[in-house]
Amino acid sequence: MEEFSVRTDLALEAQEMNVHPDEKANKSDDGVTVNEEKIDDITLTYVKVDEAGAARIGKKAGHYVTLESQAIRKQDTELQVRLSTCLSHQLKKLMKECGIKDSDRCLIVGLGNNNVTPDAIGPLVMNEVVVTSHLFKLQPETVSEGYRSVSAVSPGVMGVTGIETSDMIHGIIHETNPDFVIAVDALASRSINRINATIQLSDTGIHPGSGVGNKRKEISKETYDIPVISIGVPTVVDAVTITSDSIDYILKHFGREWEEKDRPSGVLSPSMNPFERKTLTDEDMPGEEERKAVLGMLGQLGVNEKKQLIKEVLTPLGHNLMVTPKEVDSFVRDMAHVISSGVNSALHEAIEDGEASSYTRI
Repeated sequence: MEEFSVRTDLALEAQEMNVHPDEKANKSDDGVTVNEEKIDDITLTYVKVDEAGAARIGKKAGHYVTLESQAIRKQDTELQVRLSTCLSHQLKKLMKECGIKDSDRCLIVGLGNNNVTPDAIGPLVMNEVVVTSHLFKLQPETVSEGYRSVSAVSPGVMGVTGIETSDMIHGIIHETNPDFVIAVDALASRSINRINATIQLSDTGIHPGSGVGNKRKEISKETYDIPVISIGVPTVVDAVTITSDSIDYILKHFGREWEEKDRPSGVLSPSMNPFERKTLTDEDMPGEEERKAVLGMLGQLGVNEKKQLIKEVLTPLGHNLMVTPKEVDSFVRDMAHVISSGVNSALHEAIEDGEASSYTRI
């Protein structure tokens, strides 16, 4: 655990907004606006936080976009193409919100450690993005219309280089003078159901290492005086989150059983089928009395209280492990390809959405 923590700078997934699922669409409250829409099999959640909302929820003011899809988990190639196209459109919109022009020069930063699989998304994306800055500088006559100046770097992690990642990026920005930065990183998830199932965009920057307890300088507009757009993918989850979510799933399972036990359809289906694919939602969560009946005092705890208790138990024992799916190798490769294709299409007008994957290097 200690070695993993030192060798990775996983950032922490953005905190979910405390909004009931039925209220997600067009929800605005005290400086926080949440909108949700569905495109094909992709769910998009837009969150806008102003200064008043930032003070209330402890989250930086700005725009947050989450794309949720099973394209990677199901290894669905066609859905991955649609996810890449959707990512491209959302990245273009976020760039427009930041006032970024078509001619502005971009620096893409692939955060993470290529030798640690769940933390390798950033470096893998760097291998596939279309880099053009050297052509603009040395052979401008060879650059066709519809391409912008793009450079890319994968600075590694402080546990390997001994150098603060933010300082390395600061030096590169000072020497190359890009107009904006896109930072790509793996995240430590706050929920097991979002592992390799979401892509998060934000114009508020990113904190490398925050997901594994490493304090690093933030990569943001406040640090570099130019817009910074972050792209993050949850690839690992800690034991506290797994335990807490498992308790919730147990409660939701009992809630579903209590709700359906008297329905005629329940008689026709096996009550215990380990191979049956089911979906449990917040609506299945039983009331306080039922939760108390199942788990006693633990069932009465709120989400944050429950996680804090589990953390207090596991951390001193050294059991708050970081966990990633066994298919992480293929998941990370596919996700890196989706992100690089979306970024290529968003940055270069000449690259059409449906053809973006043809421009990757690998």
